Amino acid sequence: MNLLKIQNPDFNSLFDELIFNQDWKNQKLSLPSVNIIEADDHFDIQLATPGMKKSDFQIEVEEGVLIISSDTHTKYNETETSFTRKEFGYHSFKRSFNIPDTIYVDRISATYKEGILTVSLPKKEEALPQPKKLVSIK
Repeated sequence: MNLLKIQNPDFNSLFDELIFNQDWKNQKLSLPSVNIIEADDHFDIQLATPGMKKSDFQIEVEEGVLIISSDTHTKYNETETSFTRKEFGYHSFKRSFNIPDTIYVDRISATYKEGILTVSLPKKEEALPQPKKLVSIK
C-alpha cells in the first residue's frame, strides 16, 4: 500500500538514493534553524529544536565563542519497530557563534519554551544606543 502517489518516479528514486540511502542513515543531515534578533540592550539567538528537553542542551562559552550543542539520539528496539521509511529523529548537533567584546559573558541566559531554545546575550553599557547630543554653536 502506498501512502503517497509518485508523480515523477525518476526524480523520487534519485532523491531517495541521495538522501535516504542506507549509507547516510548515521549522518546528521541538518542543523537546527537559527534566528538572531538584535534589541537595543541584548541579542537573542533562537534555535528551532522541537520535541527536545532543556536537559538535552549544553551551552558553553570558550575563548569568545558561544557553543550550543546536543548529543541526543533516538533509540528504537529494532526487533519491535519496523519502519517503512524513517526521515526524522533526534541527532547530535553543535552550533558556534562568535561573541563580540560588547557582551556581558557572565550574564548570558537561556530559556526553552515550545520547541524554541532562546539564548540571550546582554550588551555592555558602551554598546547601548546613546541619546543624541546637541552641539551648540558659539
